[in-house]
Formats: sequence, structure tokens, C-alpha cells
Amino acid sequence: MFNLTPAAAQQIRQAAQASGAAELALRVAAKKDAAGDLQYGMGFDDPKDEDMKLDLEGVAVVINGESQELLFDTMLDFVELNPGEFNFIFVPSSHPVCGGGSVTTSSCGSGGCSGGGCASKGATH
Repeated sequence: MFNLTPAAAQQIRQAAQASGAAELALRVAAKKDAAGDLQYGMGFDDPKDEDMKLDLEGVAVVINGESQELLFDTMLDFVELNPGEFNFIFVPSSHPVCGGGSVTTSSCGSGGCSGGGCASKGATH
């Protein structure tokens, strides 16, 4: 199952309040690019009937059917990547600490998520 760390949940709640999106869910998505690498995205959105709906750390999270398998056993965290540089990261269960893979950072940054969603970029950890 997809999960959030308490740090990610706190930052998402703050971003939702600051952007007036407190009534929306956090939509999390994943897809494979042409090279086969996973690309992640997130943003505030209205839930759809066909979405998986989760309540994680007090955050309403929705995941569409296409992304559910790709996000299985993935954790969203909010960490300090470099001194003073905070960002969301997606940590799949296949991360090196857990058995292989790479961490992908979301370009949302400390400003949080906007209603238009977030681009993501791969980064090895």
C-alpha cells in the first residue's frame, strides 16, 4: 500500500491550507517513461469515483487505477536533501536501503503542492 511519513503529511496539510485546497484530496500518480523509469507526480484534486481513496496521517489521498500498481509499497517523504533544501521524495520498496532501486524527488519543493500537480525528476539517493 502507498504511505506517507508524518513529515510529508504535515507539509501537505500546510500546503493545502496555504493554497486554499484544504477541501481537496492529494492526488498521487506514477507512470513509466520511455526508458522504463518511474516518474511521479502529485497535486490537489477532487476525488473521482474510480480512484482508490486513502486517509493517511490525516491527509485524504487518491490514486487512479493506472497508478495503483506502480505506487504499491511506495512511501512519500519530505526531507532535507541538502542544507536548507527540503523536498518531497518518493521511496519505492525497492530503494537501496530496502533492497535496490532509486529515490525520485518531486519538484514541489518547500512551497508545497499546487492544484496543477507537480512535475518530478529522477535522482539517485
